[in-house]
Amino acid sequence: MNDLNDQHHDQFLRLLAAHEPALRTFVRSLLPSLADVSEVMQEVAVVLWQKFTEFDATRDFRKWAFGVARYQALAYLRDRARDRHVFDDELVGRLADEAVAAGPRHEAQREALETCLQKLPAHQRELVLSAYTEGTRMDELAAQRERTAMSLYKLLHRLRQLLLECVRRTIAREERA
Repeated sequence: MNDLNDQHHDQFLRLLAAHEPALRTFVRSLLPSLADVSEVMQEVAVVLWQKFTEFDATRDFRKWAFGVARYQALAYLRDRARDRHVFDDELVGRLADEAVAAGPRHEAQREALETCLQKLPAHQRELVLSAYTEGTRMDELAAQRERTAMSLYKLLHRLRQLLLECVRRTIAREERA
């Protein structure tokens, strides 16, 4: 029985890990702040695990997980309805529908960005990843690299432009194929 539990747990973790970036992006499209997203994603993971025994393996895990995430985001927003900055259920529903429809496009863009990042020289890739790591301060990053903050911003701007063009070319190539 223990081996069966381990397999069940492993299957869940693999599915969750594979779909977590898209799920996080979906939840982010429904909530106003990153702190809210983190809180809801924790609840989503817990609910998915609790209900995983009910999940039909012949169904699409991503679609099922998005449904759970949608419900958890709505519940989170309802709990905070006293705040006048909270979206109503109808708007959240529309945003969720649009996010689900845009999911494949966002996934293609994310994959293209990963490919393009790998094409950068190692020192440039490391700079981009460092600059966009949560908690990074540009003034500290510039000091570590013995640069001014302004020169670092300009370099990052050029690298972002290179990545954007690479992503556009990659997606265009994939659409033609």
